[in-house]
Amino acid sequence: MAVLVLSVVLLLVVGGCVCVVWASRGGPRWVRVVAAVTLGAGELARRSGGSRRGPGADD
Repeated sequence: MAVLVLSVVLLLVVGGCVCVVWASRGGPRWVRVVAAVTLGAGELARRSGGSRRGPGADD
């Protein structure tokens, strides 16, 4: 069951990345919406990392 859930999550992530690339090349409106949601989710994930500071931190 866990493999199925992780597979679905992976497909959603890959689909979102495809939409970001397609939207940057002028895709249809729904692609731009999915791309905006994907970028927003990525930004939230990046910010929810907490205040960890490592060698690669650029904040």
